[in-house]
Amino acid sequence: MIPGRRNRKRPIQYDERRCKDRGRVEAMFCRLKDFRRIATRYGKLARNFLSAVSFAAAVAFWL
Repeated sequence: MIPGRRNRKRPIQYDERRCKDRGRVEAMFCRLKDFRRIATRYGKLARNFLSAVSFAAAVAFWL
């Protein structure tokens, strides 16, 4: 999140903690999309997709 300009009429609040948390979430999704099955969503059913995401998350963050 980029802080707003000084000449803006209504300033945007910049929270460094929220920015860090957002970066972590984006990094997690980036790592999950490295798995082709997740990126292309081969599983048609929601439960199959959820299980693939769970498995990929376990592998990605365990290794």
